[in-house]
Amino acid sequence: MLIEKFKVEDWFNKYEKGAKFDLADTCVESLSLNELQEITKFDFSEIEDVKLNYGNIHGSDRLKNAIISLYKNQSKENITVTHGAIGANYLVISALVNAGDKVVSVVPTYQQHYSIPKAFGADVELFYLNEENNWLPNLEELEKIVGNDTKLICLNNPNNPTGALIPDDMMNSIVDIAKKSDAYILCDEVYRGLNHNKNNFGVSVSDIYEKGISTSSVSKVFSLAGLRLGWIIARDDIINIINLQREYSIISLGILDDFFASVAIENKDKIINRNQSKILEGKDILLNWANNNSMIRLISPNAGTTAFVGYNLNIDSYTLCKKLLDDTGVLLLPGKAMELDGYLRIGYGNNPENLKKALEIFSDWLKINF
Repeated sequence: MLIEKFKVEDWFNKYEKGAKFDLADTCVESLSLNELQEITKFDFSEIEDVKLNYGNIHGSDRLKNAIISLYKNQSKENITVTHGAIGANYLVISALVNAGDKVVSVVPTYQQHYSIPKAFGADVELFYLNEENNWLPNLEELEKIVGNDTKLICLNNPNNPTGALIPDDMMNSIVDIAKKSDAYILCDEVYRGLNHNKNNFGVSVSDIYEKGISTSSVSKVFSLAGLRLGWIIARDDIINIINLQREYSIISLGILDDFFASVAIENKDKIINRNQSKILEGKDILLNWANNNSMIRLISPNAGTTAFVGYNLNIDSYTLCKKLLDDTGVLLLPGKAMELDGYLRIGYGNNPENLKKALEIFSDWLKINF
């Protein structure tokens, strides 16, 4: 199977390790095991006697019960556990998409959502979000492109890289559009739980649509990307179809990953409160910087950990980011890696002092070079 280069991962593989200031990172500052134990007050000594076998093939009951708490009206039969959200997205697409199927993917988004179905021979149509609409989908345009022959609609809510959050009523309207085509909706909800308001968890597509499929993980919301643990939530018959594919690529998740993820999700409020504090502090720093920089445009993100920053300069984003990195050690992600040039993705959920310092360096560099 021939597949396009994964532009975001290719950029990270080339440049992330050499950066002094990594503002391309999308995670909230990662937790150590000591920090996880301190936050949850859980006695990790009980893991010492656990046999390191395959464990429960589709995820332990404890883990599934924890995951259920993040949704409405779901049961253990509606879950399968995967190697991160990246594994979840791959399994959904490989289970449902065949050559010749029509797939509509919102852009910008994670490249899996359009490059994988294209590699399978699907007819992929891209639906571009735009800054003028606050990075939210125009429903009339979406309905036209979906039509009555779409097999799968791929969304990312909250959106990476823009931080846009589809309101609940708009998500219900998207479901109505999907129903006209009897299409599945794959919604990558890896940032769900990090809304910038009092309602951390917005609506999940799996809770409102019988053909809605939600994917997520402990990487972003729970700051545990190193566990490589994600999941799929869908109707039980859809999960059964996905599990047929799963048996060819995953035997089970690591039993230690299962254990630590269970503890984290059971203590979701404590971890999310910690992460929300970091995100909102970083967001204030970023907005203040953008508001005081005439070369920059920024629609304030409403969820997640990333912002999509537009710039008013005659230079492509790859060239800008590479020169910035070479000159200063500050790493950003070029928007062109997410199919929209003239933008930069900036992550603001990590160390606030590093964020502030890196943005100051970026401002000084812009003044010198432009």
